[in-house]
Amino acid sequence: MDISRSGNSSPTYPKWRKVAYGGMQPGYDDNHTDESFLEDMVMNANVVKRDMLKVMQDSVSISQYLCIVALVGLVWAYTLRSTLDENSLASRSPIYQTLTRSISSDTIWAVSVSLLLLHLFLHDYSGSTVRAAAALKNPTLTSCISLNASVVASVFIASRLPSRLHVFAIMLFPLQVFLFAPLVTYCIKKYTFRLHLFFSLTLMAVTLGFVYQLHQLLFVLLLTLLVFVTVVCPYWLIRIQEYKFEINGPWDEAKLCFDITD
Repeated sequence: MDISRSGNSSPTYPKWRKVAYGGMQPGYDDNHTDESFLEDMVMNANVVKRDMLKVMQDSVSISQYLCIVALVGLVWAYTLRSTLDENSLASRSPIYQTLTRSISSDTIWAVSVSLLLLHLFLHDYSGSTVRAAAALKNPTLTSCISLNASVVASVFIASRLPSRLHVFAIMLFPLQVFLFAPLVTYCIKKYTFRLHLFFSLTLMAVTLGFVYQLHQLLFVLLLTLLVFVTVVCPYWLIRIQEYKFEINGPWDEAKLCFDITD
């Protein structure tokens, strides 16, 4: 590219152009921009305005699953207190019954609670863990880890039970709940949202009732957790939306407008 010169005057360079490729332009640094660079800047173009009631309704699914896990914990607690009837026998029950005999009960409870917390943290609340054979999207790695954590927690609790019959029952029940409860609740929500709300509120009331009979302090903790998830967290989300600031412009990476897997 030619550069014009006249006498001892400084060289005159061509006008800077915004190009993606082509190397450096003479007379300009590689990171040079002019006043036209920010003309296409867009602020908060993709920020979604959220409604408080809508966010609270969406958070019901999380509270619902918290109650499902709490019900499983109640079954464990009542079974350890020998207040439930015995069930059928399975061939592996003796193995599970003596699996952790050398470990203290306090350690078993601590590990089981930690695994349940891991299960809740990694659980896929947006849908079901179970997928059909021809489903386009397979379960994520985190959802699989979440399910495995719940199964291991069930094994630890089952190892503290007094009989093989209890062991089989306590292994079968959590496995069915953790595997199929997300599918059932997902189908209910897809069928009708009103039924989903009714089922969730009923489940919360039943769970709180059983927890109150077991221990009043646990009742207060669970009630506080449900209020925190259903009311406080949505309120926080709405408030922090005011401070969200997003900048878009020609410097952004290109985004595909189609699915490359098609």
